[in-house]
Amino acid sequence: MTLAITGLAHIGIRVHDLERSLAFYQLLGFTKTLGPIGPEPVAILDHPSGLEINLVLNAPAANAPNILMDVPDKHAGITHISLLVPDLDVARAAIEAAGIVLSGGPVQFTPTSRGFFVRDPDRNVIEIHQRM
Repeated sequence: MTLAITGLAHIGIRVHDLERSLAFYQLLGFTKTLGPIGPEPVAILDHPSGLEINLVLNAPAANAPNILMDVPDKHAGITHISLLVPDLDVARAAIEAAGIVLSGGPVQFTPTSRGFFVRDPDRNVIEIHQRM
């Protein structure tokens, strides 16, 4: 059986503080459109590209390490999201002008793709990726 998936609905990212996370994701072009709502609760952010991020507001510690990326033991899970940009150099200049520090790269992944990494305030990894 093959599931008829037509796209990505949203990405859920666990965070500690809504205002702190909003400030970061707004620098990437996201806008809060709803929330917090629900029992977790969740704030919904939309991007002009059509991507939706759900900030799940239940991380208990403000500065805890990222269990998937910052500890020696490797746990199963999603390690990062990758946001596609048309020009990596322009994106890097904008990221650095916004005061966001690169946590890795730039890296040439393949002859036709490259990227760099940043961390949100809760140490979630975001890759900025260009296909050439």
